[in-house]
Amino acid sequence: MDKKELEAAAEAILFTMGNAVEVERIAKAIGMSTEATRKMLRAMKEKYETEGRGIRLIELEDSFQMCTNPELYEYLIKIAKQPKKIVLTDVVLETLSIIAYKQPITRIELEKIRGVKCDHAVNKLIEFNLVKEVGRLDAPGRPLLFGTTEEFLRRFGVSSLEELPEVNPVKMEDFKAEAEEEIEMTLKV
Repeated sequence: MDKKELEAAAEAILFTMGNAVEVERIAKAIGMSTEATRKMLRAMKEKYETEGRGIRLIELEDSFQMCTNPELYEYLIKIAKQPKKIVLTDVVLETLSIIAYKQPITRIELEKIRGVKCDHAVNKLIEFNLVKEVGRLDAPGRPLLFGTTEEFLRRFGVSSLEELPEVNPVKMEDFKAEAEEEIEMTLKV
């Protein structure tokens, strides 16, 4: 196959699958090496962006997904039913942040960090497909472990967890001091 046919085959795969597809699977399907396929997909991604097309390719860790150009959303809502908007409250966002940075993490570990029950927040994050169960801890009771999903990466515009911003060490010390003060005040009451 020539370059144009290979690109068309990869495009057809991504369009048909709808979700993210691993580069290795695409490479195997079109008969190219994984690295050559990744390079081709990145070139296609760049081409879609520079030509102002209605579709985009996004890279999520070691996968690619075809999606609509977010700049054209206003046209889509005229045709399609407007999707339910996800609202992340401060509590849910705080819980998501902890999971993103500490994953895999148990509900008990989350509650130790937050100092309050997290059942509702974790359930909301699972409902929004931002968090999922990723296994069980090898400990008494075998508690569930939680981690983020590909949807989390898509929604927050990062390709991988390594792209998450680093936590400022000075801020972290301020947070620790604030938490210790709250604990002391609670113990005095």
